[in-house]
Amino acid sequence: MSSLLYYSSASGNTERFIQKLDLPAIRLPIRLDAPVPIIDLPFVLICPTFADGQGRGAVPKPVIRALNDVQLRNQLRGVIAAGNRNFGTTFALAGDVIARKCQVPVLYRFELAGTQKDIQLVRQGLELFWTQQHSNEP
Repeated sequence: MSSLLYYSSASGNTERFIQKLDLPAIRLPIRLDAPVPIIDLPFVLICPTFADGQGRGAVPKPVIRALNDVQLRNQLRGVIAAGNRNFGTTFALAGDVIARKCQVPVLYRFELAGTQKDIQLVRQGLELFWTQQHSNEP
């Protein structure tokens, strides 16, 4: 299996999801002045949504900053988005924005820190996804 890159804000919901997932993962720094990790392997991004009622600001600024790095962005293979269903149509919107701009699939959406069912489905889905990715390599 390849890498996971994730962003978690101070609320820690995405961090808790990653901990329960129990797979190797690299965290993007919260601070914009902190260095972006160097990722030289294909990865899936796990990202929360921070949209206002109109959908603006869905993708956290540290994620935008990281994806503006062409070398890092070229390794992105898919996105898993988190959100809060209380926000209706903007639930997990960051995943859709990233997928559209980076031309990668949204692999899954989960609420807050996810459920055990989410953890199980993401583990299984990532295993299948990476198997398919590796079988498509030249």
